[in-house]
Amino acid sequence: MEDSIEVILQDFEKVLPLSSPHPLLSACTGALFAGLYGVWSLFTMPGFRKIPSNLKVPYLPSSRDQTLNIMKLLEGRTGRLADLGSGDGRLVFAASSAGFKCTGFEINSILVAYARSRARWTAVPSSQATFVKKDFWKSNLSQYDNVTAFLATGVMEVLGEKLLKELPDDARVIACRYPFPGWPHQSTLGSGLNQTWAYDI
Repeated sequence: MEDSIEVILQDFEKVLPLSSPHPLLSACTGALFAGLYGVWSLFTMPGFRKIPSNLKVPYLPSSRDQTLNIMKLLEGRTGRLADLGSGDGRLVFAASSAGFKCTGFEINSILVAYARSRARWTAVPSSQATFVKKDFWKSNLSQYDNVTAFLATGVMEVLGEKLLKELPDDARVIACRYPFPGWPHQSTLGSGLNQTWAYDI
């Protein structure tokens, strides 16, 4: 979302140079910023009041390369998959098409509604892809054989403690962009912002 806003603003400056702003132009620019912020906050803020401040993670969609890396690290795996903070559901849809029975955990009601609508539109059965408006921090994840997480560096240690307590011994955890501190990984793909890590419990 942030990337798209930057692109919009760059295009806006090309069309309307801001070297000598006019009062009306300044007002329009302010209105544009307010509108963009309003749209951005609709996707990032709902549900945040229920989450402790140290565990809050804003919505940031995974890129195509990140999703492909995660799916490669899940090759040969089967069973149930939990996507923690599923956002618009793109990873859940990718995993369900590979045969996983997926649950996307998301606290943002707008993103949950979008993912459910997309699942109905593309005729993905609920037995393969389910989106729940639930706080995964308060959910027991012991029924899942695979877990994917694209969160933030500040929550990975706490999440690791939760997963070690709840997941079965043969579970696999995939972390995108931010690894689990102190966990030995089985394999990794990509680099920089697209790097992903696979961990076997």
